[in-house]
This record gives sequence, structure tokens and C-alpha cells, in this order.
Amino acid sequence: MDRQPGERVGGGRRRAGTRASSGLALSVCLLCVGFASGSLILAVLNGRTLDEILVQEGILTVAVLTAAFSVVGALIVSHRPGNAIGWIFCAVGLFQGLANFGYEYATYALLTRPGSVPFGAPMSWVGNWTWAPGLGLVLVFLPLLFPDGRPPSRRWWWAGWIGGASVAVIAALAAVILWPERGPALLTPPTGEEGGPERALDVLVEYVAFPMMLVAGLAAVASLFVRFRRAGGVERQQIKWFAYAAAITLFWTFLIEGIPDSNPSFEAVTNTLGVLVVPSIPIAAGIAILRYRLYDIDLIINRTLVYAALTGTLVTVYVGSAVLLQYLFRALGGGESQFAIVASTLVIAALFGPLRRRIQALIDRRFYRKKYDAAKTLEAFSTRLKGETELEALAGGLAGVVRETVQPERVSLWLAPAPDGREGRGGDG
Repeated sequence: MDRQPGERVGGGRRRAGTRASSGLALSVCLLCVGFASGSLILAVLNGRTLDEILVQEGILTVAVLTAAFSVVGALIVSHRPGNAIGWIFCAVGLFQGLANFGYEYATYALLTRPGSVPFGAPMSWVGNWTWAPGLGLVLVFLPLLFPDGRPPSRRWWWAGWIGGASVAVIAALAAVILWPERGPALLTPPTGEEGGPERALDVLVEYVAFPMMLVAGLAAVASLFVRFRRAGGVERQQIKWFAYAAAITLFWTFLIEGIPDSNPSFEAVTNTLGVLVVPSIPIAAGIAILRYRLYDIDLIINRTLVYAALTGTLVTVYVGSAVLLQYLFRALGGGESQFAIVASTLVIAALFGPLRRRIQALIDRRFYRKKYDAAKTLEAFSTRLKGETELEALAGGLAGVVRETVQPERVSLWLAPAPDGREGRGGDG
């Protein structure tokens, strides 16, 4: 059947619009990757140490986050052009990359090699306020609109309006108040008690804008819970991906905030892990929206629960046994012995396999009851097969197993004809 001219024109316009959107998203992605790479290069040129890049300033973490958001955003725009999440990710990457790059560029232009490159003062201003829109998009609009680019219902838009207003207040106040201060003053830590414009900005942000963003963010998270309760199979899996990545990120943040300053080694390790943890949110969201290996999330969550519990238990046993044995050696022999460490290690090696199986069974029984019951049903049927020779009983048992594990609307079993020409048997259930 021939298409009407109007249909051909409309389809051509849609395809042209999709190509234009994909091209724009790709351009933003390349720009963000350039910002991320440039900020790292400038950080090295500015004489920053590895500890500053990785731990104190978090330059590498922000650069990785910038690239992850922009790349995933471009992929979503290309494959799901109607989903607003793709453009949100592109915007987050752009704002975060610009803030990171702007600060390092201004440092190079004004402090490292003054006057070597232009626009140092304006870039110091840019690097001090463009972080706000990206933060608001991640905290408010991402959970509010995930995974289809729309809120659960129209009545949730109030959270978006409050979140947008808080972002606008923070960005506008910072941009206006800090513009007269642009230059080296914005790149050096304040000494003593802050005053003037910076103090006014801190007060307005702390007591007005951030409470607004917090309310909007909590409402957005609540909308995600509502969406999960109403969702079907595919959307539930998508939300699981996002929730899994968010939980890992929150746990990592808790570790970072709870680490004492007197333990720099542990802080360095957790910040190094942060380079892998922080981009998990955009990556997981991209997997969910593009539906790539969507149902693997159940296995990932299961394994995470198992090995987290296993690790915690083994560490507790190792530390407890080592401390106890060292105490016994000191009490009996008057000194410490390496045998305590060796013995504790052997205990851990012996416990690993049995303990992992016990924890796996416990988690399956507690959180994956259907899977656990299905496995038990299959195990019982396999045991029954060893001693059963009656065809009718086997057919009935097999149909019962399928009915209990898969739970179809109808079960039918047909057997192939025997070699001697007798007809096979069939049954329905």
C-alpha cells in the first residue's frame, strides 16, 4: 500500500528531527569529554599532586562523572529521543564539566601562569556557580522523571517546580553576587571569618535554596517509590537498576563522610573506589532505559547481598579469632605469635565455601522465595526420577513441576511415538 504524501513528509521530518537531536547530543558529549580531559591536564599543569586530584579536590571523580553522564545521555537521546532523561544527563555532564574545567582553567590563567591565556577572571566566575544546575537535576529531576521522562502523574509536578526554583535561586544568586569578585579571590580559600557578598550568598543558599531543594528531592524520591508500587515487570526492573546504583553511591558517601581525617590511607582507598562508584548511577540508568540485559539486576542484587554478608562475616571471624589467639599466646607464652594470623587465615579459607552456601540459601529463602521454592521443587522431582518407572506418574509429576515453578495458564505434555509404532501419550493440565 502506498503512503500518502503527508505521511512521507511527517516521517521525514521526524527522522530529520531525530538525527538533529542525536547530532546535538553527540556534540554536547564531545564537549563534555573535552572538559573532563582538559580539567585533568590543567590540574597537572597547575602542579596538583595525585592526592589532590584523587582525594582532596576530587578532580578525577568529577571528570569521570562528567564523561559518564554525557556519554550515557547521548546514547539515550540517540535511541530514545522522546525520553527527557537523555537531555538531563547531557545537561548534568555539561554543567559539571564546565564547573570543573572553569576552575582549573582560571587557576592556570590567574595563578599558575598569570596572563598566559585569556578569560581567566570570567572562568573563575563560571567555575563557582555552574555546579548548582547539575546538582539540582540529579537530586530532583532524575528520580522524578525516571525511567520514561515523565512524573508518575501530573500532581507530582509541584516537586519539579520547587526543585527548579531552588536551582534558579542558587545559580542566579551565585552568578550575580560573585561576578564583582571574579578573579584570584574566587580561587583562594577564604581566611578568617567570611564577610561581604560571599557571606550573604552562603546565608541565602543555606537557609532558603537548599531547604527548597531538599523538600523537592525527598518528594522526587517518594514519587519513585509510588511509581515502583504501581509498575509492571519491565518498569520494576528499570527502577531496581537505578535504586541499586543509588544505594551503592549512598553507601560510598557514608564511608567518605565517616572516615576520620587521621586515617589518610583509608580515605585514599575509598576515594579511589569512588572513581568506579560515582558513575554507577548514569550507567545503571542507561542500562535500564535502553533495556540492555535488564533482568540481570536480580542476579546482581542477589550476589551483592550474598558477598556483602559473606565479607562482613568473614572479616568479623578473622579479626575475632586473630585477637583471641594473640591474647591466648600472650597469656601463655608472654608474647605474640605469627601462628595466630596463620590459623585465622586457615579458618577463613575453610569457612568460605560452606558459609557462602548457607548465606546464599538464607537470602534466597528470605528475599527470593519463589526462586527458592522452585529450586526445591526441581530438586525433589530429580530425586523422584531416580526410582520412578511408571510413565503416567512421570508425566503427571513433570506437569506438576512445570505448573508449580513456571505457573502457566495451561500445561500440555505430548510424547513422541514409540519405535514399535505404538502411539505416544499426551495429557493436559
